[in-house]
Amino acid sequence: MDNLRFIRETMEAAATFTAVSGWGTVLIGLTALIAAGLAATTQSTVRWVFIWMCEAVLSVGISVYTMSLKARAAGLPLWSEPARKIVFSFAPPMLVGALLTLVCFEHALLGLLPGIWMLLYGVGVVAAGTFSVRIVPVMGLAFMVVGTVALFAPSSWTTACMAAGFGGLHLFFGTLIARRHGG
Repeated sequence: MDNLRFIRETMEAAATFTAVSGWGTVLIGLTALIAAGLAATTQSTVRWVFIWMCEAVLSVGISVYTMSLKARAAGLPLWSEPARKIVFSFAPPMLVGALLTLVCFEHALLGLLPGIWMLLYGVGVVAAGTFSVRIVPVMGLAFMVVGTVALFAPSSWTTACMAAGFGGLHLFFGTLIARRHGG
């Protein structure tokens, strides 16, 4: 019995997390485009950051909810060993992003935020994606490319870069995930 338990635990630890919701990712892309539209209309940098912080919180909620729906529909546990690996790979870059947001805000370096956010999000997606389907790390690399562009682009491009990254890339990769890996 101990050997069977060891084999089962080993197989579970080696499994990939397949409950990434493509349609949830598409929805995140749509809400990001709405956030970009709102951010483009404001002249206040504080309001611009607030809009994107609200979008980040909304995106986390959408992601958790749609992943739980997909896992439930497939009869998979949401909180499995691969899911824990994803969370513990994704969370550190997100925490660093939050810390750097505070530092950039305090030192009036808000123009760096789009690049920093997309680079760190990309790093988190690449790291977490190693425990998921193959397309997920590719999405992370795409975020890193757009983040690099945003880091060196003129400040007038910040909202467009955010729309292209968090809006466009989520729409594109979400559609691919939904078609190739179901919902």
